[in-house]
Amino acid sequence: MRYGFVIDQDRCIGCHACTVACKEEHQVPVGVFRTWVKYIEKGEFPHTSRHFGVMRCNHCDSAPCIEICPTKALYRRSDGIVDFDNRRCIGCKSCMQACPYDALYIDPNTNTAAKCNFCAHRVEANLEPACVIVCPTQAIIAGDLDNPGSKASRIVATEKVSVRKPHKGTEPKLYYKGIEGDLLEPTRLSRQNTYVFADQHDDRPAEEKFDPAVTREVYDVAHPAPWGWKIAAYLWTKSIASGLMLVTAILMAFRNEAQVNLLTVGAPLVALAALVLTALLLIFDLKRPDRFFYLLTKPNFRSWLVIGGWILMLFGAAIVTWLVFGISGKRIPGLLLLLTGILAIASACYSAFLFAQAKGREVWQSPMFIMHLLFHSFLAGAATLILMNVSSDDDQFAHNGLVFFMICLPLSLLMVLAEITVPHANENARLAVKEIVGGSLSLRFWMMCVGGGLILPMLFIVDMAWTEYAPILVFSGAVLVLLGVWCFQDLWVKAGQSVPLS
Repeated sequence: MRYGFVIDQDRCIGCHACTVACKEEHQVPVGVFRTWVKYIEKGEFPHTSRHFGVMRCNHCDSAPCIEICPTKALYRRSDGIVDFDNRRCIGCKSCMQACPYDALYIDPNTNTAAKCNFCAHRVEANLEPACVIVCPTQAIIAGDLDNPGSKASRIVATEKVSVRKPHKGTEPKLYYKGIEGDLLEPTRLSRQNTYVFADQHDDRPAEEKFDPAVTREVYDVAHPAPWGWKIAAYLWTKSIASGLMLVTAILMAFRNEAQVNLLTVGAPLVALAALVLTALLLIFDLKRPDRFFYLLTKPNFRSWLVIGGWILMLFGAAIVTWLVFGISGKRIPGLLLLLTGILAIASACYSAFLFAQAKGREVWQSPMFIMHLLFHSFLAGAATLILMNVSSDDDQFAHNGLVFFMICLPLSLLMVLAEITVPHANENARLAVKEIVGGSLSLRFWMMCVGGGLILPMLFIVDMAWTEYAPILVFSGAVLVLLGVWCFQDLWVKAGQSVPLS
C-alpha cells in the first residue's frame, strides 16, 4: 500500500478551498501552510493566461527529511504516508533544508516542524483527506498507488503526469496532470511587483518593463530561510576549535615542541572554549532548545546532526584529556596527538556531509565543500595560534602559523576560484553561485572573503621579508584570515538558501 495524490490542474480553479480545509482540519496557524495554491502569469496583454499549482508534501518513498531528522520525528508509515511526531521534534529545521519542495514549516505555536500528513487520522477512519472532500471541481485525487483499481493509480498508469524535481531521486508520490512546467521549476520564474492584467498603460522605461517571454510568479506563500547567522557562526567557531588542535598536534608531533605551555595548556583551553561556544550556538539555534538532549536519547544515526554531535563530544573529551596532561606538566602521549588530530579533522569536515543531506539546497551538494572546511580549519587554527602568540616571547609560534598560511592560503584561493568557475550540476547551484559572484552577496565576497581574507594576507607574508613592520603585518594577516573564514561560511549559508524551492 502506497498512498499518494494526483492533482488535475486542468480542473483546478485556484479557489484555495484545499488550503482553507487543511488549515481548519489541522488548526494550522496564520502565516504557515501545509498546502497552498501558487499563481503564475504568462504572456503580454491582452494575450495573457494565469495558471495555478497546488503545492504540498510529496510523501516521497525516499524522503530526505526522514534521513536528516536527528530524532526520528519524521517517519514513513507502512501505508507510504510520511508522518511526523512533534513530541520528538527539537526544531533544528534541517528537514526544511532537506526537502526540495518547501513542504515543511515551523509551527509558531509549538516551535516544532509540521507539514501535510495526508490527514492520516482520517485515512485510519477510512475517510479521504480534508482537501479531497472540499475541492469543488474534484481536482485532488487521493488513493493507493499500488492498487490498480484506485482512480489515482489508473491516472498515473494511463495518462501523462508530472512530478516535481524528479532528478532529486526522492521518488515523490504527488503527481500533476496538465500542469505548466514553469510551476514545477521555480527557477524559471520571474518575481516582480506588477501584474500582467494591470499593465495596459505601462509608462515605465522599456528596460524596466516586464518581458512577455518570461513567466512570472504573482502569488506564493512566504518561505523564509530556516538557517541564519548562528549556523555560520557555528561553522566558524568549529573551524577555530578543530584547526587550533590540528595545527598544535602537527607542531608537537613533527617539531618536538611538547613542553611549551602555549601548546600544552593555552591551545587546548582556547579550543575548548571555541568548542563550547559551538555547542551553545547549535543548541540555541534550535526552536526547542529544551529538547537538545533528544540527540542522545532519541537519535537517528543516519543523520549527520547526530553523527556530528558525537564527533564533537569525542573531540571535546580528547581536548580535556590533553589539557589534563598539560596542566600536570606531563608529556602529551603520541597516541593522544594522533587521536586528537583525527577527531579535529572529523570535527572540521563532518558539516560537509550534513549540508549534503540538505538535498533541497543544490549548491551545498558541492564535493569541494569538504576541502573548503579543511582549509578553513588550518587557516583559522594557524591564525588563532598567531594571535595567542602576542602574549608569548617566542616568535617561533608566529613563524609556525605563517608556514600554514603559506601552504593553505593559495590552496584555499584556488578552491574558491574553482568553486565559482567550474560548471555547476544544475541551474539552482548556478544561481546560488551567481548570487555570490555577481548578486547581492558579491561585494562581501570579493572584498572581504577573497580580497581581505586570502589575497591581502598573502601580500603581507611577501612584504614581511623586507619591512620593519613584520609583527604588525603578521597580526593583521591573522585577523583578516579569521574574518575571511567567517565571511565565506556566512555567504555559503546565505547563498544556498537564496534560490527558491517552490
